[in-house]
Amino acid sequence: MSAELTRRLEALLFVAPEPVTGAELLEALECEPGELDLALAELRGAYAPGLRGIEVKEVAGGLTFATAPDAEDSVRRLLAKPRTPPLTPAQAETLSIVAYLQPVSRPEITRIRGVSADSASSTLLERGLIEEAGRSQFGAVLYRTTPLFLKLFGLASLQDLPEVTAWDPSPEETADLRDRLLKAGEARAGGPVGADPAG
Repeated sequence: MSAELTRRLEALLFVAPEPVTGAELLEALECEPGELDLALAELRGAYAPGLRGIEVKEVAGGLTFATAPDAEDSVRRLLAKPRTPPLTPAQAETLSIVAYLQPVSRPEITRIRGVSADSASSTLLERGLIEEAGRSQFGAVLYRTTPLFLKLFGLASLQDLPEVTAWDPSPEETADLRDRLLKAGEARAGGPVGADPAG
């Protein structure tokens, strides 16, 4: 039990964004104070100063993992690099369409979204999340996700994508989706703005 509890304690400290109090750990681990003390002693031993690049620290009334003092310079240099900004809603929506329908063309993405996908697609290409995958029968460039997409989303393969059927939209979401699809269909019939008529 002690080894399993220590592993779970390690996982909690790893994922917690801020120091975790003893009371919070007892509640999450569903254990007795004595058991927590033993697990914590074991974890402190495994992460004793000088053994690893991180240590168990008591900060602001809670426990957390912190970098070892001799690693701080390297950590600062790494964190000083510009960070990749998160995806915008338009980029996330476009990436979802590519992930589930690949290979898919930009005009098809535009028809599904109801708005031009040019900017979002270009950004996803630049960031290496999608790539070209040939051409459609009408000559439009097709897109697919890249290995970087799988890595960033923690997927072993595209088969690990959540099932679309698991999404249960609210009545409001269903109505909004219906309106968008109707508008996309009307735009398709009249030639949607920003879409390549080659399809």
